[in-house]
Amino acid sequence: MINLVEENIVKHLAEITGYDQEEISLEDALVNDLGLDSMMVMDLHRLMLMDFPEVKKIDLETVFQQEDTTVEHIVLLIKQELGIDCRQSKQTLLDELDEVKGFHTYLAARKHIPYFRTNSGIASNRIVLDGEEKINFSTYNYLGINGFPEINEKVIEAINQYGTSVSGSRLLSGEIELHQQLEQRIASFIGVDDAIVQVGGHSTNVNTIGNLVNEEDLILHDALAHNSIIQGAMLSRAKRKPFKHNDMEHLESELRKLRSKFRRVLIVVEGVYSMDGDICKLPKLIQLKQQYDAILMVDEAHSIGTIGENGRGVTSYFSIDPHKVDILMGTLSKSLNSCGGYIAGSSSFISFLKYNSPGFIFSVGMTPANTAAALASIEICEREGMLFNRLRENHRYFLEQMKELGIDTGDSNDTPVIPMIIGDSDQALTFSELLYENGINAMPIVYPAVKESEARIRFFISAAHTKEDLDFTLKVIKEHKKQMEQEHTVEAVL
Repeated sequence: MINLVEENIVKHLAEITGYDQEEISLEDALVNDLGLDSMMVMDLHRLMLMDFPEVKKIDLETVFQQEDTTVEHIVLLIKQELGIDCRQSKQTLLDELDEVKGFHTYLAARKHIPYFRTNSGIASNRIVLDGEEKINFSTYNYLGINGFPEINEKVIEAINQYGTSVSGSRLLSGEIELHQQLEQRIASFIGVDDAIVQVGGHSTNVNTIGNLVNEEDLILHDALAHNSIIQGAMLSRAKRKPFKHNDMEHLESELRKLRSKFRRVLIVVEGVYSMDGDICKLPKLIQLKQQYDAILMVDEAHSIGTIGENGRGVTSYFSIDPHKVDILMGTLSKSLNSCGGYIAGSSSFISFLKYNSPGFIFSVGMTPANTAAALASIEICEREGMLFNRLRENHRYFLEQMKELGIDTGDSNDTPVIPMIIGDSDQALTFSELLYENGINAMPIVYPAVKESEARIRFFISAAHTKEDLDFTLKVIKEHKKQMEQEHTVEAVL
C-alpha cells in the first residue's frame, strides 16, 4: 500500500501534465515545478478518489493555494487519511533486505501480536497495560519488592550525590564508592572473593565468554543456554558444541572425546533455565569439571534471588561451596530490581577482568541509581526470609495445580519459572490473547525462541502474587484449555 500510493499519484500527474513518470519526483512542487492550475488539481482529486475513496475529506483546494506544495506532501496526506504510518514511507536499502521483508510478512500473518504493550506503573503481581489492570506473570519482579520505598530512597540519595550518570568508564574517572560497595556485597552474598558489575546482563555474558577463550579452545554449553551465551561463544571464535539439556552423561561423553584436543574447555550452564524452569545439576557439573580440568561457568540470571538461602543462588540450593564454581554470572534486573550484570569469583580473576575486559573498560560505569537499587535489594534479601518462603509457597502451589489440570509444564521444578507448553506458535499466541482478555498478562514464547513443538506461555511467579491471583488464573486456564481442546476435536473430525 505504501508504494502503491506514490505510484498512483505519479501516474495520475503524468496523465494530467503530459510528463513521463520518470520526469516527476516526490520533491516537485505541484504549481512551481509541474505547472498545475485549479482545474488540473480537481482532475487529480477525481483520479485520487477513484483509487482511494477514503480520501474524500482532503481539501485539495486549500492545499493548492500553497504554491510550494510538493508531490510528497500530497502522498503523505493520503497516507495519513488511510492510516498508514508515514514514518515508513521512505524505503531504504535495509528495508529491501530479504530478512527484513520476510519478518514483516511473518508478522502480518499473525492474528495476535501481544508485544510492546505499554506499562504505566510498577510491574508486580498486577500491571497496568494500555490503561487496563491485569494479573501479571510476565515480568521478573520475583520478590515483589520493585518500587519499595527503601529502595527508592537509596536511589534518590545516589542521584542527589552523583547525578544520573557516572559519565565515564570506571577505569577513567567513572568509579564511585557505590560500585565497590555493590561488588563487595554481591561477593559476600554469594560467598566468593570478589565481583565485577557491568551495565548490561546480556553483554556481560557476551563480553566475558567472548574474551576468555579463543580458537584454541572448546565451549560446551547446555542446549537450552541463553542467547547471550551463544553470542559470546560466537564472538570468542572457540569451537562451540551444545550438549543435551541437563544430560550429564552426554556432557561427559563429549568431554571424554574432545578434552585432549583443546587448550581450554569452558562448560557453560544456567542455574535456573529461563524457558523451562528447571535447575542445573551442579554437583555432577563440578565433578566433571574437576575430572576433565575444565572451567565451569554458571549463569544465575534466574537463580540469584529465587533459590537457595535467601536467594543466594544455585550453590546455596545444593549446599555447595561457591568457590568450586569458577565463574558465577548473574543479572541485576530481576530479583535485584536494577539493570546490568555481574561476574563473581576469585579476587585474582576479577582483578584481571577489571583491567582486561573490553566491555568493562570501554563502557560507561553503571549508573548511580541502578547501583544503589541493586545494593538496597541485596540488603533486603539478606534479612527478609519471609519473601522467599512466600515465593516458594506460590510457585509450588501453582505448579502443582497446573499439573492437576493436565498442563504440560515440562521439567519445571522448585523454581518460579513455569511454562505451559502448547506445542504450536499460533495456538500459544491465541491462548495468551484469551488470557489477556480475561485480565491475565502471560506472554507467549514462540518459534524461533523455542522449537515449534515447544511453543509455550511462560509464567513468572512472584512472592507478591496472592492466592486469589493464582486461583483466578488457574480457573481461566482450565476453562479455555477445555474450550481449545473441544475446538481441536471438531477440526480433527472435519
